[in-house]
Amino acid sequence: MTERTPRALAAVLTASALALAGCSTLGDDNGQLDDQHFGYQVSGPLLTTNAASMQGASTQAQRLSGRLYPGVFVPGPGGEMIPNTDLVKAQALPGAQRRVSYTLSDAAVFSDGTPVTCADYLLTFTAGQLPELFGAHLPLFDDTESLQCTPGAKTFTVVFKEGRGDRWRGLFDAGTVLPAHAVAKKTGMSEEELVDALHSLDPARIAPVAKVWRTGFDFAEFDPELQVSFGPYVIESFGEQGEVNLVANEHYYGDQPQVERLVVWPGSADSAQLYEHDALKVADLDEPDPEWFDVNAENNRIDLTTVHGELTEVLTFPDVGPWAEPAQRKALSRCLDPRAVAQASGELAGVEVPVAPVHVLQQDDPLYGRVIDVATPNLDVDIAAASRISGAQIRMAYPYPNARHAAMVESMRRTCEPAGITIIDVTESGKTLADLPHATLDDQGNPGYSEGNIDVLLRPVDPMKEYPAADNRAANVGALRAQEKALWEQLPSLPLATQPRTFAVHRGVANVVPYAGMNGISWNMDRWRMLAKDDIPPAPDQG
Repeated sequence: MTERTPRALAAVLTASALALAGCSTLGDDNGQLDDQHFGYQVSGPLLTTNAASMQGASTQAQRLSGRLYPGVFVPGPGGEMIPNTDLVKAQALPGAQRRVSYTLSDAAVFSDGTPVTCADYLLTFTAGQLPELFGAHLPLFDDTESLQCTPGAKTFTVVFKEGRGDRWRGLFDAGTVLPAHAVAKKTGMSEEELVDALHSLDPARIAPVAKVWRTGFDFAEFDPELQVSFGPYVIESFGEQGEVNLVANEHYYGDQPQVERLVVWPGSADSAQLYEHDALKVADLDEPDPEWFDVNAENNRIDLTTVHGELTEVLTFPDVGPWAEPAQRKALSRCLDPRAVAQASGELAGVEVPVAPVHVLQQDDPLYGRVIDVATPNLDVDIAAASRISGAQIRMAYPYPNARHAAMVESMRRTCEPAGITIIDVTESGKTLADLPHATLDDQGNPGYSEGNIDVLLRPVDPMKEYPAADNRAANVGALRAQEKALWEQLPSLPLATQPRTFAVHRGVANVVPYAGMNGISWNMDRWRMLAKDDIPPAPDQG
């Protein structure tokens, strides 16, 4: 990550890291690591706490906001979906048309003491129903039909479209349910007025709400009045170097965090400086062997683990413009070589990266082998088929500059060149779904579109939450195969390979469980715990 940090910031960051570290060492007087200066670094930018916005969905905002706005279900270390019964109980109801009832805990409140109610979930639901107005990316809500909410109520029911909703456990995911009462206050509404406006689905009434939802949680315009939490942590402040300072939420209805204060650093922060000053306790890294880390050093304090995980890196196409046409997408796909792209990714990640051509399932799903043959015919390069769009220029980008994604794009550029197709990397400082051409809706309900400044976005997705498909049960294999075939015909995105991750964990921190899903290694951040000095294991023998 150091390569992305301007040297001009080094002195400032050094001072910042020194303040953060507070002379913390393995030999602190209290016999523990300094839990007042605990640093966790993510691999990309920290742009927003709204994981359902186009910015948040592109940059894995869940790695921060997953423990600010917990999901109805939380991920387990093996990718399983665990009911978050401290917050809510969800139950699928019998009947021809799927319905799911939700009962929120009476104890569930925000960090300002306001109860968590159905209004918070109605706000997310409405963003999913009107993504063009909100600038939302909530694909599973395409399966939903209605949500009725009585202001102040702790119960609500979601009704799904007929024959839909198999993946209902992915609704109201981590980082996507925001404080409706805080949004209402910003727009001058009461909660009752907000609920009534959301139920109306009237763009004219909802537009001010959508604007706050879309941009109000961005750090570019940090607004502490909006950043109230119902998770174990709450944001205390946003720092000059893009870091987010978290403290334990005293109103949290579950077990209090083991580490009372921590700092979440963006990937642009200098990892070497953070490590040198013992301010790096947990990190999600791009490099498997960072220059600043010497595994044989006597004072080595961390362990590195590189894995390929649950996410699939895909090329996402726009829903408007020339690249919304399946024929255009298909022609481009014929000059791309996912095997070569996976190899390029793996060479930079230091681990073998499997090709992952299936849309609807994660690469390690037990049913994957029963669906993959639908996708494998699309793996082979066919220059003649690609040449139908000879002369095309494709502006390709990814959420933040890094060597691995650059190598993947370069691999695609090389294989498409013989077809007369030019791929240009236009990432610069980073691009998101908001930079693709996309449909919009103005405050009068008139449809339009944003032209965007890229043609395709390379990004990680969770196949179980990106596509409103059948559930991953053996009885659904036929449906999954049919849906996979349809997705390859339409190509809303082109799946390439699994996403590799490198995790760094300080040996003085317990309960850190590497997880390569959307929430990242921070999925159980509130369970991380400092070890007493005598309990810290030594560095492994490298001899």
